[in-house]
Amino acid sequence: MAAAPFIASFLILVTIPHHWRVRNYATLSIIAWLLAFNLVYAIDATIWSGNVDIVAPVWCDIATKIILGAKTGVTGYSLCLSMQLYRISHCAVRPRGWRDRVTEFALCWGFAFMIMALHYVVQGHRFDIIQDLGCWPMIYVSWPSIFILTVPQLSAAILALIYSTRAFVEICRRRWTFRTVLAQCNTGTGRLLTPGEYFRLLLMVIFLASYNVVLITVSATEDYARGLEPYTNWTDVHSGFSFIRQYTGEDLDPVDLRYIYAVWLVVAVTGMLFFVIFGIRAEANREYR
Repeated sequence: MAAAPFIASFLILVTIPHHWRVRNYATLSIIAWLLAFNLVYAIDATIWSGNVDIVAPVWCDIATKIILGAKTGVTGYSLCLSMQLYRISHCAVRPRGWRDRVTEFALCWGFAFMIMALHYVVQGHRFDIIQDLGCWPMIYVSWPSIFILTVPQLSAAILALIYSTRAFVEICRRRWTFRTVLAQCNTGTGRLLTPGEYFRLLLMVIFLASYNVVLITVSATEDYARGLEPYTNWTDVHSGFSFIRQYTGEDLDPVDLRYIYAVWLVVAVTGMLFFVIFGIRAEANREYR
């Protein structure tokens, strides 16, 4: 289980020089979140391979917050980049100012840090440990968790899918003149995007937005279908907060276990797909050499 996220982490690192050179900060943000996501999963899978021992509780406190932050950061990135691509498809991009940078930072990083902080409101105990996978964030499934976690993440994912789809429709409508549009349009980064770069960015953001919508919807359905816990008061919800629940493979329903493994593996698959889209091309091969 540790091999997949370790490989994905290495492949993500390979793409950094190109994105750093072109100063695409939204893409660098997704690299940072995907790298953190995969490294946490790789370390967890290494430590808890075949066991559920409580051996690194402080690490789990940090790791579970990174997992939540990375999920939200990827969603915020999708929205940020889809908005950029939509404006470019209409050639309506102005030179980047401080407001654009603040908006980009808020979507890519502030959104994630806010969720990481607010998670404590709906964190009934410290975390769970699942055999072979390691630390898993605990969420007290209640009305506050819907508005703190599910609604913001799902709204950002849906908006990202809408913007990226509209951008795709626009470039299809103007496909014969799209190269000219890109040549005339200021991307706001001080350089012009090539059609290949634009399509790679659009492909990645459509994939991220689509899988986030599906993943968040399925996860919410899985959690809330069993009913909501009553959020009476802070003391009741956080009573016994230091408790750590441990799950072996036999403790979980087979359907739940398959769902957890699928959610876990999609992170490594996303990192590998990121490399396939951005790391296998003529420009990248020249940079590697």
